Amino acid sequence: MSSNIQIINPIEYPGWDDLIYQHEGDGSIFHTSAWAKILCESYNYRPLYFTVFENKRISALVPVMEVDSPITGKRGVSLPFTDYCEPIITGGSYFPVLLDHIINHGKIKGWKYLELRGAQTRLHDQISSTFFYGHTLDLSADEKKLFARFRKSTQRNIKKAEKEGIIVHFSHSLEATKEFYRLNCLTRKEHGLPPQPMHFFKKAHDNLISKNKGVIALASYKEKYIAGAVFLHNAGKALYKYGASDRYYQQFRANNLIMWEAIRHYCTNGYREFCFGRTEPENHGLRQFKTGWGVNEHLIRYYKYDMRSETFVKDKQKVKPLYNKLFSIMPIPLLKAAGNLLYKHMG
Repeated sequence: MSSNIQIINPIEYPGWDDLIYQHEGDGSIFHTSAWAKILCESYNYRPLYFTVFENKRISALVPVMEVDSPITGKRGVSLPFTDYCEPIITGGSYFPVLLDHIINHGKIKGWKYLELRGAQTRLHDQISSTFFYGHTLDLSADEKKLFARFRKSTQRNIKKAEKEGIIVHFSHSLEATKEFYRLNCLTRKEHGLPPQPMHFFKKAHDNLISKNKGVIALASYKEKYIAGAVFLHNAGKALYKYGASDRYYQQFRANNLIMWEAIRHYCTNGYREFCFGRTEPENHGLRQFKTGWGVNEHLIRYYKYDMRSETFVKDKQKVKPLYNKLFSIMPIPLLKAAGNLLYKHMG
């Protein structure tokens, strides 16, 4: 089969997204040409989508971006800044051959490692580099039944936000994207991290949000936006990708109302599944927030193949770095500059 493996650039391949949509169970917004274009145009990554075709259909696919950084090294990632990216495999014997092909390609090109953000059903006998919690909500019930399944505290927080007069607005505009970015800068500063570059969100707007493959939700209080979220969607699946808020107004529980209005929106429009994205295991507060929505919790495992040792390896234990404190006291203009400089090296 190795002779049938092609390396595809999905941005230039005619009808790529139609091929992805044929795999409703495995395909996601992260497999599409739009997401590839966002990553390439934002960070100058090189798309290498290792693909096998049979009868004009994809029978095997592992999407990879080549990250070439003078700071963090050269490697293949499937895919950078992506919560999860499961391989699309229709035959049991395809994945090992495809993986060997990718590893050999990486050795020739001088990669430090290959990272797969998913593939646990294919690599269950290998050590994972790290893991996250995933949370998904089945939208097959009507909104009243969905609401009844929420934790009582979640229900109370939704009602509190409504009582306080919080209003949620959905938009596909660039102005709403810019407003979310303002809130995101506040949240990232709170977490001691630089924000993603504005040009990344601009590319997300141009390629997804403006084309109704995503939406910005903003919550207002007395005509001031105090919280926001970015949701992406395709093929009956919705994803909560980013959230942000002004901490000064956190007592109004605007984030709860944003999430509820988004769930209602996708439920009403016939979507089958709502995904809350990934959660780091040490982020107990975020995990508790997500488990309050009647979700199914599961593990998302990442795998890292080290080219030098020729084996799957575990990431080093995380220690909160000193620069988190530095970023938390930086003025936002400097944080924006740091994000513009650093993010392309972090994928």
